Amino acid sequence: MAFVIRWSPFLAVSLWIFYFIIISCYAEKAPYASFARDATSAPPSEYFDYIIIGGGTAGCALAATLSASAKVLLLERGGLPYGDQNLGHVTGFRKTLADTSPTSASQLFVSTDGVFNHRGRVLGGSSAINAGFYTRASNQYVVEAGWDPRLVNESYGWVETKVVFRPRVMEWQSAVRDGLLEAGVSPLRGTTYEHLHGTKTGGSTFDENGYRHTAADLLEYADPTNITVYLYATVYKILFGSSPERRTKSYGVLFRDSKGNRHVAYLNSGPTNEVILSAGALGSPQLLMLNGIGPARKLRAHGITVILDQPMVGQGMSDNPMNAVIIPSHRPVEVSLIQVVGITNAGSYIEAASRVLEQALTPALVQHFARLANQTFPEGTRNIQDVIILEKVMGPFSRGYLELQSNNPNDNPRVTFNYFQDPRDLQRCVQGMEIVKRVIESRPVSAFRYPFSTFQSLINLMLAIPNNLRRRHVSASHSMEQFCVDTVMTIWHYHGGCQVDRVVDRDYRVIGVDGLRVIDGSTFYTSPGTNPQATVMMLGRCMIIYNSSIIYIYIYGL
Repeated sequence: MAFVIRWSPFLAVSLWIFYFIIISCYAEKAPYASFARDATSAPPSEYFDYIIIGGGTAGCALAATLSASAKVLLLERGGLPYGDQNLGHVTGFRKTLADTSPTSASQLFVSTDGVFNHRGRVLGGSSAINAGFYTRASNQYVVEAGWDPRLVNESYGWVETKVVFRPRVMEWQSAVRDGLLEAGVSPLRGTTYEHLHGTKTGGSTFDENGYRHTAADLLEYADPTNITVYLYATVYKILFGSSPERRTKSYGVLFRDSKGNRHVAYLNSGPTNEVILSAGALGSPQLLMLNGIGPARKLRAHGITVILDQPMVGQGMSDNPMNAVIIPSHRPVEVSLIQVVGITNAGSYIEAASRVLEQALTPALVQHFARLANQTFPEGTRNIQDVIILEKVMGPFSRGYLELQSNNPNDNPRVTFNYFQDPRDLQRCVQGMEIVKRVIESRPVSAFRYPFSTFQSLINLMLAIPNNLRRRHVSASHSMEQFCVDTVMTIWHYHGGCQVDRVVDRDYRVIGVDGLRVIDGSTFYTSPGTNPQATVMMLGRCMIIYNSSIIYIYIYGL
């Protein structure tokens, strides 16, 4: 017999808090020796209440939350983020992205637009390889998404307690903050996690000693007796059957370990038990397609049996275009990633970093920069450091799509973002770059650049750096529109492919399939705030609490 108790969201939050007070007595610290292990140790078959595909930014939050009252399996195709100096410290950011080895934590892909990009392949996902900036979505974004504001705020707080810190704002970031104010990006908002127009300092997932904290740290909230994490586990197949209502229903997954051995994880019997896709904006639509949920004609072309003809899977892919100016500096500066942001009224965000691209400033390129300004550096000049100011287009409006390249889940899918296809994005970029120019020419930032380095010489320097595979037009030197198009980069905030009301419903259930959800950035229409990682982690917790406001209690023998 089953009784159904309906709880208000407020009572649901209270219940989950009570659960976690109890669980905190038994919580385990990273690296989770009792429940995180190599998938080669997995038995041929097992049963769980929930199976989460993808131990990334959302997946770790999901697993920790669900483990309070259910048996949870978390499958991650990469390894642990702990013990790797490059992954674990701010000074290793560039080296992590430059690692193209087959099992690297950062998996390189190149969109058909000719832009280099990366996706996380490690427990913690992209939160383990990104620049660490932490900021919440705007209140307007929360309302438009249809989320409960109280649950959202509680969930953000849950994340922040574990992985977010107030950054130490040093010389370069302070100069950019003051330069933004001089450029008119006001008012000064101080240090805040809230999305507020003006200039602010956000949170950081790097602590005061420069050590990184990731979504994987959220597993310290988990009940270690209720969770299993398999590492280097690649899901090849989602298993489907029929529900009593003759609807397609997932009942488990087939995955392989690093040695190619086959393992099957089944769902326990129960109306709330589910497979949850949290494989990211590339991985989730890719896995749906590989398992027969997607545009039927394209699936059949790959020899895939169609489970559900769903043409919207893989559609609505977007990546916020980013354009930057690298400034060779004669002043010693700190290593810093994103800390200060200017949230403008022009639809763009202005951010900065320092000493993250030192190897990009080769002696030959430095001399080229000097020649552009009709200057000469002495041969053997060293100690030229890089500081960077960038603008990111909010939204964006432009949309692309994702397609399969092969039937192998280890291969990257083919993705097209169509940067600046919508002219409104290009207009925002131009306006954003005009603000960047004012910041660079401001008194605080001018102190970091060589006296002879004009904004025009810095633009020409950027055009000489092969930061993407796109063609450079001669006109880009004098046309800011062409400069935006030619030098566009990613800031790794891509999203879409499994969007709400197109692929999933408002409860993030895959439309037309039972027992299957998608909870990650693939469900977004636009990128939340100035950086999405806070909202993706929040979503992993918030959606589970929200959907647990209906709690099923089974009493046997009655």
